[in-house]
Amino acid sequence: MRKLPAAAQAERRRQVISLRQSGMTYQEIADLVGLSRTGVFNICQRFAAEGAKGLINKPPGRKLGEQRLLTPAQEAEVQALIRRHTPDELGLPFALWSRAAVRMLIARQCGVELAVRTVGKYLARWKFTAQKPIRRAYEQDPAAVRRWLRQDYPEIVKESMQNRGGLVSLW
Repeated sequence: MRKLPAAAQAERRRQVISLRQSGMTYQEIADLVGLSRTGVFNICQRFAAEGAKGLINKPPGRKLGEQRLLTPAQEAEVQALIRRHTPDELGLPFALWSRAAVRMLIARQCGVELAVRTVGKYLARWKFTAQKPIRRAYEQDPAAVRRWLRQDYPEIVKESMQNRGGLVSLW
């Protein structure tokens, strides 16, 4: 049954219910439709509990937000603190945000102890990604760097040579 498309599964369930309502036993239905007796029983139970809605496929897995340890309000509060402050501004013993730093912040703000791995999942869900520092200044102007290397730097070298390698004043 799992290999069938969703529409075919729903049709098979409707077929099971109509056969059951016509008076057939679970085993007779199972033999006729090609399901196990337990499968037929489960379909009938779902129909009895939920009606026709119980015959439609439900998306697999947990519902969105189910079994989360932080409430949506707590999540919003932690995200706002991470965006607006550095860890040391909040009195945490870290210079940059890490999973351990966020874990400590959550424990302090929300009173919830989370595993580091769980904190990583929250950060991924919030679209906070690990950032690798770039090797050059973010606002660096490549044209200004080339100009400095062509004009200013040769003068610094020339002045250094005149001072026989002594200290050069750059200002």
